[in-house]
Amino acid sequence: MQVSPVSIDDASARWQDILRSGAEAVAVPLLAVLGALVVFGIFVSLAGVNPFETYNLMYAGAFGSWFSWQNTLTRAAPLILTALCCALPAQLGMVVIGGEGALVIGGLAAAAISQALPDAAPLMVQIAMAIAAMAAGAAWIAMAGGLRHWRGVNETIASLLLVYIAIAVFNHLVEGLLRDPASLNKPSTPHIGEANMLSTIPGTDIHWGLAYGVIACVLAYILIYRTTFGFGMRVAGGNVKAARMVGLPVGRLVLVACGLAGASAGLAGMVEVAAVHGKANASLIVGYGYTGILVAFLARHNPLAIIPVAILLGGIGASGGLLQRRLGLPEANVLELQALIFIAILTSEVLYGRL
Repeated sequence: MQVSPVSIDDASARWQDILRSGAEAVAVPLLAVLGALVVFGIFVSLAGVNPFETYNLMYAGAFGSWFSWQNTLTRAAPLILTALCCALPAQLGMVVIGGEGALVIGGLAAAAISQALPDAAPLMVQIAMAIAAMAAGAAWIAMAGGLRHWRGVNETIASLLLVYIAIAVFNHLVEGLLRDPASLNKPSTPHIGEANMLSTIPGTDIHWGLAYGVIACVLAYILIYRTTFGFGMRVAGGNVKAARMVGLPVGRLVLVACGLAGASAGLAGMVEVAAVHGKANASLIVGYGYTGILVAFLARHNPLAIIPVAILLGGIGASGGLLQRRLGLPEANVLELQALIFIAILTSEVLYGRL
């Protein structure tokens, strides 16, 4: 059978488009990050610090040794899970930024359920904590999806306001009903028990939360790109009117996507309680949910791309302490760099299709 020249040309054109879009997906975020680093270097130099020394110390603090790598990967674990909270609804064209609230509520639910199972086997307690955290986070973000679907409330505003409500509920319960009487200066829930803590990956000091995040990203990628449900999400995200015309259940897609997104962030809260803090207190509210938004946008909401981006942002966060000790820079400088990266990513959107 002969293949017509037209079909060969069409196939060649399709491959060129695929390669071009793939190159853009890598080049544009990379340029945005480099641009943010240049601007950050200018700010640092104005403070009287050598920017190249700053970059060198940031690399050393993030990836310069095995200890630095372990610290970076530990910080990346919650970022991976909270980034999915933004990336999953984004397939429907929704901008959900409430991952911080779902993480806080999930961590609180995990700590509370551990106190209700004082005599259970550690594995059963960990499973119960994960289920409770995911259910609480799913319900929290699903509220934003429900407000969008049934009442027409903008999901960005709704999810952001739900963060403040989640923190208020968290503080009320941690300082009241669930407070450990022994926690005087820093109100906390009772410790979940050393036996119920998540262990570390053998041979490392990295907890299993990192593995949970990687698995969640793989499952999310399969859901989005290898299932009819994911195809429906992407169709609705491209044109919701067309999706309704062909009979897609847009409302159900919205609620399920938001529920899965919240479950991911809720699991991040459980991981922080069960692997890092051992209890629920104000240490949970450190901004992992907000940084997860940056991770999701930098990865262009691709679940597999979230993993390396979360490691990069985790490394930037891990380097803050070293910058403070060696150069006298405030540790919050890494937050300024993250903000610059976010602005650069949003600005770089105009470059797609023009390179």
